[in-house]
Amino acid sequence: MEPDSLKDEGPRLRPEARSAFPWIAAALALGLAGGIAYFYFQAGRPVPPAPIAKSETPPAPQPAEPAIRNPLPEAPAKSLPTLDNSDSMMRESLVQLLGRKAFADFFIPARLVRHIVATVDNLPRRAAPRRVMPLNGVPGAFATTGAGETLALDAANAARYAAHVSALEALPARALVALYVEAYPLFQRAYEELGYPGRYFNDRLLEAIDDLLAAPEADGAVPLVRPKVLYEFADPQLETRSAGQKILVRMGTDNARKVKARLRDIRRELAAAGERKP
Repeated sequence: MEPDSLKDEGPRLRPEARSAFPWIAAALALGLAGGIAYFYFQAGRPVPPAPIAKSETPPAPQPAEPAIRNPLPEAPAKSLPTLDNSDSMMRESLVQLLGRKAFADFFIPARLVRHIVATVDNLPRRAAPRRVMPLNGVPGAFATTGAGETLALDAANAARYAAHVSALEALPARALVALYVEAYPLFQRAYEELGYPGRYFNDRLLEAIDDLLAAPEADGAVPLVRPKVLYEFADPQLETRSAGQKILVRMGTDNARKVKARLRDIRRELAAAGERKP
C-alpha cells in the first residue's frame, strides 16, 4: 500500500481544480537538466513546494547489480556551486535554453535540482507528488464528456498542453544534455540525498524515459469512473500504470507522440554523451 501522502497524487483528478502542469519532459528533459521530460500533468490545485528530506517512496531492497549501468563522462573541470546554492546557476542555464519568459511561465524557481531529481525518480512509480514538481500549473480545468457508463476523458484537454509540447519540441536536445552532463554532480548529490547512496541518477533517468516511451496510446475515447470525488481510468490495466505513463495518456495521443519523439532524441543524446571521451 502506498503512503497516505501519495494517495491523491495519481491519475485521479479533481474536476474543479487547476491542473499542475506537465513537465514530463523538463523534469526529464531537465532531469535532464532532468530538465524537460517536461510534462507533468496533474489535475488538482497547485501545491507549494515542500522541503525534500528523503525519498517520497522509500526504495525497496534491490538485488545486487552494477553500480553504474549508463556512465557519463566527467565534464571538464568547472567550479559548481553547492546543491543548496545551485538555483541561480540552474535558472540562468535554463533561461538560455528556453528563454526568460518560458522559464517564468513554466518553472517554480526554487530547489530546482532537488525537485527535478525527485520528479524523475517518481515518474515510473504509481504516484508522483505534485508538491515536489518544479512546475507551475497548466491553465484550464480538467474536462470530461458523458456521464455514468459513458463518462470519458474529453479530447479538448489536449489543447491545454499545446504550449508545453511546443516548448519541448523547441528544446535543443544536444545542448540540454550538455548542460546536464556539466552539472551532473549536483543531480547525483540530490539523488543520493533522496536515499539512494551508491546508486547512479543517470541510470534512473534512463529508466524513467524508457517507462514513458512504453506508455500505451489511447485508441479512441478513454473511459473514466468517479467512485468518489476523484476521477480514475475505468480500465484497471490503465489505472495501474505508472504516474508518467498515465500523464501521457491524459494529454492526448498526438501530444504524447510528440513528447515521445523528443524523449527519443534526448535518449540518443544521452547515449552519445556516455560514449564520448572526457
